[in-house]
Amino acid sequence: MGITKTDLYTEQQNQLASACKVLGHPARIAILQYLSRSQACITGDIVGEIGLAQPTISQHLKELKAIGIVQGTIEGTSVCYCINPEKWDEIEKLVAALFADHHPNKCC
Repeated sequence: MGITKTDLYTEQQNQLASACKVLGHPARIAILQYLSRSQACITGDIVGEIGLAQPTISQHLKELKAIGIVQGTIEGTSVCYCINPEKWDEIEKLVAALFADHHPNKCC
């Protein structure tokens, strides 16, 4: 069996790339900003706030949940969404480490 491309990179590089891929859509950024500002579990309010159809919001939430930055709990007939603080901090540290490694030079 051949080597997979992800095996060429560190775990941190793969994690950051996965997070950036999911965060690379403006609707997902808007959802995260809304959840972060709300500092509470949110149910159907996301649709009205973001301005996209419910199925579209659900798909974006599914992607955010897949990397663990958003978590949802079932409350009766609805799902309540909020930021997963542990994953938020983890992604923040990965991004900070990327930028901390930069040492400006005079090449360009």
